[in-house]
Amino acid sequence: MKFPALAEVTIDLRSDTLSRPTAGMRAAMAAAEVGDDVYGEDPTINALQERVAELLGHEAGLFTPTGSMGNLLGIWALAKPGQEVLCDARAHLVRAELGAHAALHGITTRTWTSANGVTDTATIAELIAPPTAYLVQTAAVALENTHNFGGGTIQPLAHLQEVSALCRDAEVGLHLDGARLWNAHVATGVPLADYGRLFDTVNVCFSKGLGAPVGSMLVSSRANIEAARVQRKRLGGGMRQAGILAAAAAYALDNQLERLAEDHASAAAFAAAVAAEAPEAVTAPQTNIVMLNTGSSPAAEVVAAAAKLGVRISAVGPRTVRAVTCLEVSHDQAALAGQLVGRLLAH
Repeated sequence: MKFPALAEVTIDLRSDTLSRPTAGMRAAMAAAEVGDDVYGEDPTINALQERVAELLGHEAGLFTPTGSMGNLLGIWALAKPGQEVLCDARAHLVRAELGAHAALHGITTRTWTSANGVTDTATIAELIAPPTAYLVQTAAVALENTHNFGGGTIQPLAHLQEVSALCRDAEVGLHLDGARLWNAHVATGVPLADYGRLFDTVNVCFSKGLGAPVGSMLVSSRANIEAARVQRKRLGGGMRQAGILAAAAAYALDNQLERLAEDHASAAAFAAAVAAEAPEAVTAPQTNIVMLNTGSSPAAEVVAAAAKLGVRISAVGPRTVRAVTCLEVSHDQAALAGQLVGRLLAH
């Protein structure tokens, strides 16, 4: 294959957070009816909160500017200072939220390890610490679906049901970092409420594959959401006429949810193209995230070499790189990028 010149190819697969508002989304934002959300008077936000809470099988929702804040508030609703939350060692809330749960809320974490972000229920059960005078008390368990650093892995519904029952019997809370729950829903056909009802608090994100510029939603019981609204303001997350942003999220749910299947197909095309050149470097993805093993080559070197060919990917470990598809990348572009990166990994 003749490699295209850099000027001919610019394919950015670093993250689905790079997705930008479409023309239709921008029009919906411009037309949004707004009010002061700190006073609870933004009609577009209020409608979105009710809609997403119902979709996920909960009583109420709270619009937040970021998924990290949604996770922060969801864990805060379940754990007190000095208590702990259990999660995967590569979970977003321990790898990519800058220690916020400990720094801001005094909540510690203890982790399990897994190959792809999914562990067995028995492993979680062994970690749960009961209330005592000499051990940190486990207040909650957190799961991530899909699991970002696990490669967009879907948590099987049966496993989630087992963990939900475990937490209920142990009287500990259960939080879902569902930043990409939409992807799991589209890939499996499992209704969103069937996922959501298993958890005490759920955070979902609009600014990744759905393509909104900003925003996430925490859903839970009405009492938890009322308390979280106060804490959101305390953390600096009180927004005024943010219905403009909520309108983008609503547009995404109406018009860009089912198209996530296209991103999954593009990721599969990327992985297949890599596999044709370097079969040991990749496994077939479940959703829109592809993890690549760079073998003897440092990940940073592979990223730099790919960039020279016009393909942007991310180093997420010493020998691991990540490629993520979204609405900014076509199926053909993903396949071409996979061929280019596969050639690099084959040498």
